[in-house]
Amino acid sequence: MLEQLFEIIESRKAAMPEGSYTAQLLAAGEQKILSKIAEESAELVLAAEQEGDRRVVEELADLFYHTLVLLAVRGLSFEDLEAELRRRHSRTE
Repeated sequence: MLEQLFEIIESRKAAMPEGSYTAQLLAAGEQKILSKIAEESAELVLAAEQEGDRRVVEELADLFYHTLVLLAVRGLSFEDLEAELRRRHSRTE
């Protein structure tokens, strides 16, 4: 599902459709995206400390989404992320 979400983000980046939140975020630039990541990170911590598991999952989904938008705005690929995760996993075996 994360790879599919990234593909949607990339398609929004290419088309920049009017009314798309993703397109608006991309147009606002990297600083806005970083701000959203900071906001979602804080909300995730708060949810973990004070709210139920459902809120944790919701905030984690928001954080994943915004980090994927960051990948896209920087011109990085989902494969770059996967390669790093594979590299880290191979060090632990």
